[in-house]
Amino acid sequence: TEASSTLSSSRPAGTIQSNFTRLKVLTDVVPVVLILSFNTLSITSMDLSSSVYKSQHSQTRPPPETTITQTETRRKTKYISHESTLDLIKRERDPQHALEIFNMVSEQKGFNHNNATYATILQKLAQSKKFKAIDAILHQMTYETCKFHEGIFLNLMKHFSKSSMHERVLEMFYAIQPIVREKPSLKCISTCLNLLIESNQVDLAQQFLMHLKKNLNFKPNTCIVNILVKHHCKNGDLESAFEVVKEMKKSKISYPNLVTYSILLGGLCESDKLTEAMELFEEMISKDQILPDALTYNVLINGFCHGGKVDRARKILEFMKSNGCQPNVFNYTALMNGFCKEKRLQEAKEIFHEMTSFGIKPDTVGYTALINCCCRTGKMNEAIELLKEMKERECKADTVTFNVILGGLCREGRIEDALEMLEKLPYEGVYLNKASYRIVLNFLCQKGELNKATQLLGLMMGRGFVPHYATSNDLLVRLSEAGMAENAVMALSRLVEMGFKPQPDSWALLVESICRERKLLYAFELLDELVVIEQD
Repeated sequence: TEASSTLSSSRPAGTIQSNFTRLKVLTDVVPVVLILSFNTLSITSMDLSSSVYKSQHSQTRPPPETTITQTETRRKTKYISHESTLDLIKRERDPQHALEIFNMVSEQKGFNHNNATYATILQKLAQSKKFKAIDAILHQMTYETCKFHEGIFLNLMKHFSKSSMHERVLEMFYAIQPIVREKPSLKCISTCLNLLIESNQVDLAQQFLMHLKKNLNFKPNTCIVNILVKHHCKNGDLESAFEVVKEMKKSKISYPNLVTYSILLGGLCESDKLTEAMELFEEMISKDQILPDALTYNVLINGFCHGGKVDRARKILEFMKSNGCQPNVFNYTALMNGFCKEKRLQEAKEIFHEMTSFGIKPDTVGYTALINCCCRTGKMNEAIELLKEMKERECKADTVTFNVILGGLCREGRIEDALEMLEKLPYEGVYLNKASYRIVLNFLCQKGELNKATQLLGLMMGRGFVPHYATSNDLLVRLSEAGMAENAVMALSRLVEMGFKPQPDSWALLVESICRERKLLYAFELLDELVVIEQD
């Protein structure tokens, strides 16, 4: 049966000794030998039911006398502490073995698990999605006398939410009071509500709020209201968002704060309601006497840049400085991005130099935006210099940065430089993705550089990257039309190995090309490939 995988008191001595051996290996420092009593509570290991099973007495043949003597001697000198238990569970990769360790140490005389050991085993089980085992552990916790902290349940709620088990999120919240024996904190309430709202579980969120009002006499504060406002703004329902804020003011229980206004401003900007956003911004300052911070300003700067009003965004930055709020790297980067998207390289450089003059170190996003603007405006050498500057300032360029450079080199016709980068960068510790190769491969196909395209395809696939389906078909068609049957067959063979299935038109052109070059053997081999693929 499934329950037979648990540690029960009916295990023969040989099994007990094997478990002792496992513990001995895990500790690395001291040998660990435990004697399991024959009347203990144990929990199932891999496919546990949600209840705790009690072990029963069973008639087993006693172990040899020498074994008893050895283990009794060791038991007198060795004891697994809570700290050692935590270390053993954390180091064990197999959740089943971790649970066995958890059960074994509890068999020690006078040992009781505490909040830390329970939290650690639950974390291990949650990471492995052993949810039935979690239920069994939680059931056992209801009988414990030690003090538990709600952080255990915060962690479990997040794991259940990631697994789209939203009702279980609520169950974890409801389990807090019976096990922790205290009312959930505001942090726990807001976390639970936020997880439900972020997952768009509106009905469950409403059910949760009703539970708070009925059972905990909880009245929504600003933090809770902000979560609801964020939900409505995220869904583009600005009317409901403002209605929630209106009701909040009317209740006089809580009042909007800077976070509330920042959320509303973001919603208005995303809906391209920039005039309304500025009106709300002014109301926040003049009427509610709330001063914006760098994050609030960034919402407006981003909003105006995305709306194509970069000059207005720059005025907001100037207003920000004049009112004693020092812009940060995100404010400057947002404005630089705005100028770069409009190909206004000079203004972008001015913002960049202003930022560095204040001692603010540019980040990867800022450099990449400036490099992209250089590439788009035909200033490739400046882009390369900026890439070198990044390295000198110890600002690490990411894959996006190098893809921007590769695209710029291709547009400038510097294909050899692009190919050299693709060849060397991985050896310099730079991670490239499939888009890196596709950028250059597409360009080679468009320019008719088919020999180089075939070579790049081999390099790309040799490194485990598969070209885009449309790009692969395009390459096969171009090779066939150019009378390069051998190259086409070689490319097709590699592609088929990676699961590629060409379009019928590509097949027809390829077979026609082979026949035209009077290489019928290739044609027959190709037809065999076609039959195999169609059968698959």
